[in-house]
Amino acid sequence: MAATDNAAEQVAHIAEKIRAGKTTLGIEFGSTRIKAVLIDDNFQTIASGDYSWASHLEDGLWSYTTEEIWGGLQSAYASMANDVETAYGEKLTHVGHIGFSAMMHGYLAFDEAGELLVPFRTWQNTSTGPAATELTELFGFNIPQRWSVAHLYQAILNGEEHVSQIAHITTLAGYVHHMLTGVNAVGIGEASGMFPIDSSRLDYDTTMLKKLNALIAERELPWKLSDLFPRVLTAGQNAGCLTESGAALLDGLLPPGIPFAPAEGDAGTGMVATNAVAPRTGNVSAGTSIFSMVVLERPLRAVHQEIDLVATPTGKPAAMVHCNNCTNDTTAWVGILNETARLFGVAPSTDELYTKLYKKSLEGDADCGGVLVCNYLAGEGVTHMDAGRPLVLRYPSSRFTLANFFRAQLYATMSTLKIGMDILARENVGIDSLMGHGGLFKTPGVGQRYMAAACNAPVTCMETAGEGGAYGMSLLAAYMSGKQGEETLEESLNTRVFSSVPRTTLEPDAKDAAEFDRYIRRYEALIEVERIAVEKLKEDLL
Repeated sequence: MAATDNAAEQVAHIAEKIRAGKTTLGIEFGSTRIKAVLIDDNFQTIASGDYSWASHLEDGLWSYTTEEIWGGLQSAYASMANDVETAYGEKLTHVGHIGFSAMMHGYLAFDEAGELLVPFRTWQNTSTGPAATELTELFGFNIPQRWSVAHLYQAILNGEEHVSQIAHITTLAGYVHHMLTGVNAVGIGEASGMFPIDSSRLDYDTTMLKKLNALIAERELPWKLSDLFPRVLTAGQNAGCLTESGAALLDGLLPPGIPFAPAEGDAGTGMVATNAVAPRTGNVSAGTSIFSMVVLERPLRAVHQEIDLVATPTGKPAAMVHCNNCTNDTTAWVGILNETARLFGVAPSTDELYTKLYKKSLEGDADCGGVLVCNYLAGEGVTHMDAGRPLVLRYPSSRFTLANFFRAQLYATMSTLKIGMDILARENVGIDSLMGHGGLFKTPGVGQRYMAAACNAPVTCMETAGEGGAYGMSLLAAYMSGKQGEETLEESLNTRVFSSVPRTTLEPDAKDAAEFDRYIRRYEALIEVERIAVEKLKEDLL
């Protein structure tokens, strides 16, 4: 009876917080899921909701429509609001603070009337190679294909008609934030995936802006670059308030005037969600794509096309290894195995199947028994691939078992990342800890173990690992509203958010690390097979 009374008291306590607006809402647009997380003033998740979606090809480019963006947002928000009402008996009519984040990079271009000029071009597109190469040479700074400026310059090189009509460009997070608040601004981490950032000025790099303006001057375009990009804000700054029209885009029940944190990218929110925002810390976010972020103590010695140089939400320089392909191919194989099970009258839940297969992989050989998997459904910048053809390859002598096959599947999710992390190791980048979050780490002790071997570094996961970026965005919004005096984001996260959160740390197993290195040598040879497959197996052969 006492336990029941305590539970009822807890529900009543949280219901009072909801009525009083002692809550913070974070919403993140991922590549396959839009997730909404509501936290209380103790940084605990009290409700969540999500909506699944997927990009589609439009005129040969990966995109989402504006109808999908707003319909998906409304569905994810409604799911979270329903969770609130079901759990606490309260309609969600007030929230203390809000923040939005999304997949970084990409290209949304608008005219003076606020009309979208071309369909949203996402980070998944690998069609900006000439622009990215030329800009990298011009700046002496790596500009990956997915960056907003690469998309813009490629449109200029292509002579696209819409370029002369552009009033401003932004990212998905910036677009949603602008529509809800009327403020055309993004957080510095998000901005650093649009155009290079000067961490000393906490703004776009003026030298590089001048270089690009000079390069395109002869085209006589009716704008300057600095006029196109959203304003840059840092963590802790107020980024506007919910407007009446913005409230209507959610569900019409929230009142105007709710303060917003700066919109951030999923790289920055992942760093916050894992408390990896200080120098010598890093995190790995693993879902549809996979990327690592390592906060730097010093600049890198050389320009590496495999490494993005971006910023934390407070503007500290960070090295990012971003890979387009992670769990999509694994998800497809799990679907096949699920279908197989159903032939025998067995209907395992998806979560159960993932858990069993992950754990089964631990029975495999440390080198996957000679089984190799390339999981490229899309192109991959780190290995300079413009398209993908998923492959499973084995030697006649390979030990082709379910355990080895699935272990190779999981190795594939992080193999391209390892190639980039090995570059950072050769640059002598110091890493005291790597924090893991995202779906790859949900099964305890599996993805975490393999990642420790791949990066040859300790990997830590917290109970919040599965919450991901939406939780990180809610923490950024809470920091904006609740920071104590000159308290830094690092101090806030260390002392007030994560000080007592349970965590597990796995050190790299020496044998696993050595065998992963051996696997990578084979994997790099496999990439050459993948290159030929892309060349020879054209889509028109289907």
